[in-house]
Amino acid sequence: MEGYLQVLTAIDSEEKARTLQRVLLEERAAACVQVVGTVHSAYWWQGEIEEAEEWLCVAKTRASSYGRLESLIKQNHPYETPEIVALPIVAANQDYLEWIRTETTA
Repeated sequence: MEGYLQVLTAIDSEEKARTLQRVLLEERAAACVQVVGTVHSAYWWQGEIEEAEEWLCVAKTRASSYGRLESLIKQNHPYETPEIVALPIVAANQDYLEWIRTETTA
């Protein structure tokens, strides 16, 4: 069975999140990208605690598409070191997984 992932990245504006969402979909790197916002983030950056309002992008894709999806995020993300975290989908509606497979290219 082919593997599937949910990939997370956070970005600093709704407009940039929607632009990234569109790129990932148009390139068929993801079948679905949900934009959740706003989220309040606090994190270490260059020795200090930073805080930011961000929008979380949640992409559904095939494991075999991860490299291309990561590359597209890096190319279209304003952060020096963007969060890109892939979580395996360990159980899901098989029809949904088939839909992801159909709508993405490996």
